[in-house]
Amino acid sequence: MTRNNFKHYSTVVVVVASLILTTCGDTPSTSVSVDQFFSDFTDEWVRRNPNQAVRYQYFQGDEQDQLSRELTPVTREWKEGRILLARKGLEQLASFDKDLMSDDQQLSADIMQWQLQSVIDSESFLDYDFPLQQMNGVNVTLTNELAVVHPIRTQRDAENYIARLRQVDERIEEARRESELQAASGIIPPDFILDATIASMELFVSSAPADNPLVTALATKMESVSEIEQSRRTQLVNEAIEIVESEVYPAWRSALGTLSSQRADATEDAGLWRFEGGDVLYAQRLRAFTTTDLSAEEIHDIGLREVARIELEMDRLFQGIGYTDGSIVERVEQLRAATSYPDTDEGRALIMSDIQDYLSDALQRTESSFDIRPKAKVIAQPYPEFRWANAAASYNGPPADGSRPGIFQMPLRPSRLTQFGLRSLVYHETVPGHHFQVALTIENAELPAFRQIRALGGLSASSEGWGLYAERFAAEDNWYEDDIVGRLGQLNSELFRARRLVVDTGLHAMGWTRQQAIDFGIEASEIERYVVMPGQACSYMIGQLKIIELRDRAMEELGARFSLRDYHNQVLEVGIVPLAILEQRVDNFISESLGIE
Repeated sequence: MTRNNFKHYSTVVVVVASLILTTCGDTPSTSVSVDQFFSDFTDEWVRRNPNQAVRYQYFQGDEQDQLSRELTPVTREWKEGRILLARKGLEQLASFDKDLMSDDQQLSADIMQWQLQSVIDSESFLDYDFPLQQMNGVNVTLTNELAVVHPIRTQRDAENYIARLRQVDERIEEARRESELQAASGIIPPDFILDATIASMELFVSSAPADNPLVTALATKMESVSEIEQSRRTQLVNEAIEIVESEVYPAWRSALGTLSSQRADATEDAGLWRFEGGDVLYAQRLRAFTTTDLSAEEIHDIGLREVARIELEMDRLFQGIGYTDGSIVERVEQLRAATSYPDTDEGRALIMSDIQDYLSDALQRTESSFDIRPKAKVIAQPYPEFRWANAAASYNGPPADGSRPGIFQMPLRPSRLTQFGLRSLVYHETVPGHHFQVALTIENAELPAFRQIRALGGLSASSEGWGLYAERFAAEDNWYEDDIVGRLGQLNSELFRARRLVVDTGLHAMGWTRQQAIDFGIEASEIERYVVMPGQACSYMIGQLKIIELRDRAMEELGARFSLRDYHNQVLEVGIVPLAILEQRVDNFISESLGIE
């Protein structure tokens, strides 16, 4: 292979690629197969996004090396260029006759069409994503790209890390300028979002440069690389310290000044309703994240229905263990406190140890219900401290080249130091949740590259829906047989996702305030997440309910022929797709199982 396992190139394909991707109006030559087009277009897409190329080690040789020395721009111009490329991709895709495609090729074409159209649909709303914010702003993602994602296996990898580190100040400055332009147009984050972002960024620059995660991660990663001599390690760490002190910290402080200057004009109004055309924007975000046409009102009603159902079941279990007084929220807080870890270094070490134990146990428990499993391992590690206050637990998938495992990151703020709900969280993020789905998708060489690495977008309803399904499955498979507290934690996690449907739509479509959302049972850091990521929180339960609905449909129609392993195979093998396409896949599976043509 001349590249990694995403593609199998030949000289002919490389020549043809130059014909495909020259000008915006070009259409593929008739000699180019749709598979070649998928591959060539994904190359072009990833080539514009060095962060993606590094995350998945997409290319090989000199091209990968060069991209591994760059950080993806965060400018308006870069976003517009991506939309232009999406339009070009749709035009090229339309030139292929679907009647001549195989079933798998048609499926991939439908997924690509949906994703590229979603990118194009975002064009009118580019000004409404705050570039500096506490959840996934540039001030957060830059550190993650280097400290977590960037692999260091050789001395050259470490030198590339330094090259990327030198661009951090430029990326932060781009974000700062974008924030200024937004503010000049009256688009300013709510005051509490500014407060949370400023606090996080101030914490980031509060430590000595030598103790900053951008430096400590480099030093830690180099420890296991024997080819780097100690003198060279010291030299590279000192270089990183100098960059953080003279370039990164000044850029951070400049951005902090910009955010602080916006504070006087900010209000507590949080929803998209406050902007002209906010209802249209929110509908676009809901469609992008849920991959459905459900309205805000419909999603709100689903949330209210699910909240009532889950609270009824939780009340029954609470009564059984003697928690009889107070609302569900109050009893959850009582149980959370009763099962908390000490707010100490020892307590944080203990929760990480328990997470590893739950993960190992889950790997054993899933042997009877999942016969396809990823080759990549998954590990758990805490976030760096400056992320604790705002970060949600998350999973980073492995690259296909095996250079690092899947990584589950855990924020260790006091409110997360509890056993209550911990098992369910581990199942969601790792096994049988995100790690099974994401890593299997990355490792599935039968899929086009854009599907393997989710190059064109995350399709949150499918991925987060599967994560929440994994939580429910653990309960249905009797993993909590002797653990009522654990079962209550699982139900509370599901209740949390149901409340999200109500709160996200309440905030963005119905004029809810931050306090109304808190009063509905959602903690402040979560509400701040929904404000800067409108619609994303709705993807979890909408996706889970669809996966359960399709499973129940298959069980009913197949009867004794139904196999849970087979159903899980269908969902995992198709990868991460819009829900309508998943439904089509399952319906075809049912028909084939019944022998219906």
